[in-house]
Amino acid sequence: MKRWLLPLVFSLSASAFAGPGQPAYDSMDALLVDKGLVQRLGDQLQRAGDAVGDTASQLVMNAMGFLGVPYKYGGNSAETGFDCSGFVRAVFEQSLGKVLPRRAEEQAAATDPIERNDLKPGDLVFFNTMRRAFSHVGIYVGDGKFIHSPRSGSTVRVEDMRKAYWETRFNGARRVQAVAEATPLAR
Repeated sequence: MKRWLLPLVFSLSASAFAGPGQPAYDSMDALLVDKGLVQRLGDQLQRAGDAVGDTASQLVMNAMGFLGVPYKYGGNSAETGFDCSGFVRAVFEQSLGKVLPRRAEEQAAATDPIERNDLKPGDLVFFNTMRRAFSHVGIYVGDGKFIHSPRSGSTVRVEDMRKAYWETRFNGARRVQAVAEATPLAR
């Protein structure tokens, strides 16, 4: 298992078991543990890391660090919240130093189209959610899932692209060259 993966899985599972005098775990942590998703997430991240190398793995790990951040229209930071394209932009900038355009359709135009069956963790996935092409964007994490900031009243989360809602709205996939070319920034 990659050395960064073990602390993530441990922190996800440990946060779900608050002891006496500690805050009770939140419903998301409880769900992750109850459904065995902590282990499954760790397994998926391991496969992602093995498949695409450290740069994409670091990008996906950084994206996962924003799970639970609230949606905010026009938002572009964890402190104020994210909209979909603000989330993607922040992840790429913080992970790779790559500054993507601000809007989803601009991000689509600035990246290289790929076939859906060529998706790798770190690639961008686009959806038509507002009756126009490329109106929503997320980051592919592997195993048919993507992470995104979906809508008002929600938070950054991982979803399955194979669910009917996303399947019918899938608009294309794109690759940011920095994922294949860059090395992770030193922290």
